[in-house]
Amino acid sequence: MWGIIPAAGRGSRIQPLAFSKELLPVGSRLDDGIERPCAVSEYLIDRMVAGGADKLCFVISPGKSDILAYYGGGYGATPIAYVVQPQPSGLCDAVFRACPLVAADESVVVGLPDTVWFPTDGFAALPDDGLSFLLFPVNHPEFFDAVLLDGIDTVVEIQVKRPDATSNWIWGGFKMPGSVLHALHRLWLDRGRTDEYFGTLVNAFLAAGGTARGIKAGQAYVDVGTLNGYRAALSLLADQAPLVREAAPQNFHPDPAAHRAAAAEAP
Repeated sequence: MWGIIPAAGRGSRIQPLAFSKELLPVGSRLDDGIERPCAVSEYLIDRMVAGGADKLCFVISPGKSDILAYYGGGYGATPIAYVVQPQPSGLCDAVFRACPLVAADESVVVGLPDTVWFPTDGFAALPDDGLSFLLFPVNHPEFFDAVLLDGIDTVVEIQVKRPDATSNWIWGGFKMPGSVLHALHRLWLDRGRTDEYFGTLVNAFLAAGGTARGIKAGQAYVDVGTLNGYRAALSLLADQAPLVREAAPQNFHPDPAAHRAAAAEAP
């Protein structure tokens, strides 16, 4: 299973930083018994691995070589590949940059590397046989992609950052077979690559007869892309401290220089 990590965005909401926002230190973890700062993107990687991902792909922009320096070729025993998005062109473009790596019979999970959420095994709740979304309850769905369900778990519509959102359940990650990823890619191309947000493409997919499920297995979700979100993430991690102060993956040692630079610039 591939874990696709779109990390090519500018992170303008939390600038200025001297490093990629995905390396922002948020909380800490134990590494060989020593406490160290934890890059925010490590939380997503941990959740992908817990959900079954055995290969990871970072989608980065040309200027984000610090992510490559930080993670190198793997996260513990999980290998990492990198593909380049030449310029920020939205989530759909970023995700589909990884298509050449993914076979039709492989599974894919996708998440956002500037978020922190619980439970850590949320991806494991998603089925393997189709497109499915991991859903989280929030107080302000208008800032996210709200997911409207019909009945128990059938997705009717993705309400993309709508002020009049009628669902307070938002997606925080999604999973699909490689065959569905490639079908969505073809649909995106047929629509002239006009979909920036994944939600608008999924709406077109549903209108064309596709199906998706929404699984309400999420408990807490924080977008760390703003200062308020950063503070909320620290609070959430403090509440969940017994769950997150765990050992780092064996053999994962981030580049010391990259790590020091990120830690020095933390708010």
